[in-house]
Amino acid sequence: QVQLVESGGGLVQAGGSLRLSCAASERTFRRYAMGWFRRSPGEERRFVAAIGWSSGTTYYADSVKGRFTISRDINKNTMYLQMNSLKPEDTAVYYCANTRSWGAVVKRDQEYNYWGQGTQVTVTS
Repeated sequence: QVQLVESGGGLVQAGGSLRLSCAASERTFRRYAMGWFRRSPGEERRFVAAIGWSSGTTYYADSVKGRFTISRDINKNTMYLQMNSLKPEDTAVYYCANTRSWGAVVKRDQEYNYWGQGTQVTVTS
């Protein structure tokens, strides 16, 4: 089992940057992958990015490629999402999550079994 705690959300103007953090802990030997999802009011939760915990291999949603960077610090048990060139459409609650799967399947939220409580990101125009 894992515990996930997001932080780093806030209010920023379009074109600005934020870095989200997700502190994680678990009793298993390793995490297969962790990911970031986001949900805007009245909309479904959508995939943002994922990273293989051991390999560092990454996946990104097309909407954030070139602007967001997912990373992790294995020693700190922490995952990050560096968000640059933010747009108003990036406004959402951002959630980190853990999965024991890997590959393209990690773009689907049904593959994740543990979720944090979320952190609000608001981007003004």
